[in-house]
Order: sequence, then C-alpha cells, then structure tokens
Amino acid sequence: MSYDGFLPFISAQLQYLLNHYPHTIQIEQARSGTRYFPGSLDRFTLLIPYCQDHMKWDVIYNAEFPLAAPDVIFGAEDEDFHPFHVVCGEDGDSRLVKNSLTDWNNKDPTRLLALVIELRDKYRSYQEKRVGEVDDDRLKFEISTIVSREGIEMHMSSGFEKPEEVKFAVPLMDMNINKMVSACPWRHPQKIYLQVIYPVGRKYASAPSAPRVKLMCTPELKALFSIDDVKLPPWLDGMCMAEYLPHLEELLQRLVIEAVTLIDVRRQFIEALAPLLGRPLEADPVFCRKASFLVCSGPFTFMVSQTWGNEENILQKHFYMEQMGA
Repeated sequence: MSYDGFLPFISAQLQYLLNHYPHTIQIEQARSGTRYFPGSLDRFTLLIPYCQDHMKWDVIYNAEFPLAAPDVIFGAEDEDFHPFHVVCGEDGDSRLVKNSLTDWNNKDPTRLLALVIELRDKYRSYQEKRVGEVDDDRLKFEISTIVSREGIEMHMSSGFEKPEEVKFAVPLMDMNINKMVSACPWRHPQKIYLQVIYPVGRKYASAPSAPRVKLMCTPELKALFSIDDVKLPPWLDGMCMAEYLPHLEELLQRLVIEAVTLIDVRRQFIEALAPLLGRPLEADPVFCRKASFLVCSGPFTFMVSQTWGNEENILQKHFYMEQMGA
C-alpha cells in the first residue's frame, strides 16, 4: 500500500514493520483522527497472522501529540486480554510491567515492530492459558501428547451465537522448503500446517468424533505444490494428533520432494524443445510451469504456449495463430 498521507515517523515505522516482520502482515483502513491536521493519517488496522487466521488490531497514533505512544485496540472477543498487566497478590490487583511502550521513541523506526512482536507473543501465551483452563478431558489429553512440538499455536473461540471450540495450527515437516527450490523467490519461510478444530465438551467420550482437519500453507507455496489436491488420511476412531501427524508428514514429505523433482523434469522438457522450436520467447525460470515459442510454417506464424498445472499428468496447450502477409 502507499504510505502517502501518513506522518513521516509513522510511515517509517510501518515500512520497517512490513520489511522485517517474519510473516506477511497487512494494513487496512488507514484513516485520520484529528480535526487540526486534515489528511494526516494517524491510525490504521493491522491484520496479524495467528493460528492460520488473522487478528485485527487497531493501532491509534495521535497526530496532535506525535511524541505519545500509540494505543492498540484488540478484537471484541479478547476483552480479557491485558498484555501489560500482571495480577499480584490474593486480592487480584494488577500492576503495569515494563514493555515496548515504556520510554517510547517516535523517531526510532523499529519501535512498532518490537511492539507487535511483543503483543503477539503475549497473545499466544494468553490463548495457551485459556485453552489449558478448558474443562475437557479430551483436549487436555491432546495437548499433553503434542506439547513437545515446536511452533504449535492454539486459539479458544466462544460467543453467544457459536459453540465453544479450540483450534490448533500445527506446523508439519522439519524441512527447509526454501532451500530445496533453486533460485527461490520466497522472502518468508514456506510452511505447511494442519489446522485441527475440536468442539469443547464437558465429558470424556470413549470414542469421540473426529475433529475437523484442514491442510493450510503459506500462499506462495502454491506455486510449487498445491495442498488442495492432497487427500488427507482418515482420522480413525480413538485416534489422537500424536498418532495422526506422523503418517500425514510422511505423505507430505514425499509429495514435496516429488514436486521439487518435477521442476527439473519440466526444465529438461523445455530445453529439449529448443532444437525444434528455438529459444522460448518467455519461460518461467523458477518453477518451469510455462513456456512460449514462436513457430513459423509457410506464411503463418504460430505462438505455442505450454502450461503445466499442479496435476502433472495434464498438459494444457494453447495455440495462437497469426497470419502474416503473403
């Protein structure tokens, strides 16, 4: 997005945030909250990735008091999230702890990034605490079996119009996919996740129903490998995540390796066409999913384009013919 309209120090902090945050973060609803500096944007909404979804946090600067630290407004469902207060004593009183807003320096472009990272870490701990307090034997057992896995995120959702449920986002496979792709264009690490959603119950069932499961990945990874084509293994009666994940990871690891291998197969095929059709006019240099050649036959000139989809057994051919002057 354009940073036109933001005060210079806000623009610098936003650019640093987007360039250095470890995941893709989005900004929307940029707006002004001052009557005295019309057109000066000083507040916006951040879409921060968490648990394979996005949290919407409003960041409120004050153009009239630029030295003041910004306020952050969390979602309506998180009214009990107080990241910079700790409860002390049996009376339940809380006190403010030192944080990224302490000694705020609006001239430091790194401060917004530090604030977002700290708040997200505290939000993750807040959600883990909420999930750990759920009175559900099955959930407690599931958590105990996967607690040693790194990178798991969890989220407890509830409301008047929807049932309580707990969502897990489990990173799969200890593979550096970025390094497997030559001339990798990806800025962020590419990951595949299993989203697992459990309804919250109060009694333990000997054979509980299977949770809702869905494969998810970073958007850029779909250029290499489409998770939409993966058929998930069945979740058998009485199965837990610790039993389900190894079989799924073995399947995905094999599919990713095959997808990387097919890049070289497509590249060799395109190179093999060069003696017949000449050098391609254009070609996908990284994933080798498309190539276009200019072919002449008598008074006709053809542009032959070949495109490979995610299903490698389907080769889509598009022919464009333009008659040249006789």
